[in-house]
Amino acid sequence: MSRVVILKTGSTYPAIASSFGDFEDWFVAGLSPELALSIVDVERQLPDGQGQDWDGIVITGSPAMVSDCAAWSERTAQWLAQAVKQQVPVLGVCYGHQLLAHALGGRVGNHPEGRESGTFTVTVNEQGRQDRLLGKLPQRFPAQLTHLQSVLALPAGATVLASSEFEPHQAFRVGANAWGVQFHPEFSAPVMRAYLEVQAPSLREEGLDPDALIAAVTDTPAAGSLLRRFSQLVLRQA
Repeated sequence: MSRVVILKTGSTYPAIASSFGDFEDWFVAGLSPELALSIVDVERQLPDGQGQDWDGIVITGSPAMVSDCAAWSERTAQWLAQAVKQQVPVLGVCYGHQLLAHALGGRVGNHPEGRESGTFTVTVNEQGRQDRLLGKLPQRFPAQLTHLQSVLALPAGATVLASSEFEPHQAFRVGANAWGVQFHPEFSAPVMRAYLEVQAPSLREEGLDPDALIAAVTDTPAAGSLLRRFSQLVLRQA
């Protein structure tokens, strides 16, 4: 059975965890049951061995900031950079997307226009339509997003695959097997609404309308299908 490690880079809000579980639970639910999944909390330790000892790697989101360069995050970045060199299939999501970019020489920091949180439309570009992971997604699809930081500069040789009105680097690929996506394929609509409810005071302070954002939340099956697509890619490659 193909072995995939989920690198857990943090935890969700306690109020959300009590109702919906934590980040790793959502990824386990979205990835294929044909995979042998392991979860490693990289704030405490790195996975056993090297990246090449795994058939695939998934990196979760986090409330941490990549630009803080915490010791655990930097160790994980170095481990990821080696895994990419070893051609292991990698999928980084939100913090994982940013950490992957940082690990490979890109630049991560606060988005100049502030926070993006809610359901927004992602557009796949021509390169994305030819990509073996994103290529079968609709050209435009809704996705769940919540982030303050972004990939401000891509690593050398990276290919942009998708963007949105707010975020030019919604998805990228480096080499043949490493992808980062800023949006959350693991989020359900109820989880997204719960995030906006928790964030409501901060959203109001930032001039955003949480009630309107909550009302606009919708299901995102195309975005969610990315986890199964990544699973099938790992199974075929293994």
